[in-house]
Amino acid sequence: MWHAEVGKALPALWSASHHRGVQLHDLRSAVLVWARRYGQRAWLRQLEPPPGVEQENAVLRTIARLDGTPFPSTTQLAWRWLRGRAPVGTRPRKASSAALESTYCAEVVGITYEAMGLLPEGRDSNWYDPGRFWSGDDLGLTGGYRLGTEIAVEIPPA
Repeated sequence: MWHAEVGKALPALWSASHHRGVQLHDLRSAVLVWARRYGQRAWLRQLEPPPGVEQENAVLRTIARLDGTPFPSTTQLAWRWLRGRAPVGTRPRKASSAALESTYCAEVVGITYEAMGLLPEGRDSNWYDPGRFWSGDDLGLTGGYRLGTEIAVEIPPA
């Protein structure tokens, strides 16, 4: 699972270290931690049609570029989220995702989807927030892509 981790519960797959920030995790391990430690449920939605080699390579390039980027402090997170809600003419110019000093979960997904050609380019990374990805129904994916129906992930007994 490719995401920005606020905690240090799981080892990152590429570095084998426990750290906050952008990283790859084993999806099964992450879901078990969420369910057993935090009482959370998990769902997934598959991309339809399945991504091609070009999209998969874009994900790998994005992982190579963003892996290890720190998670922002709570104050930085709130400020960036608020700036992302400001009218377009009042926002600072779009920062390159390669230049991000820190990034949060929804930014990682948005930047990755843009790199894959699934979302229109040109949005500030902080325009994305978790609410835009809860169901994905209002994302407006491009290129004929869409997210399939929600699939509940079954958690095995401890």
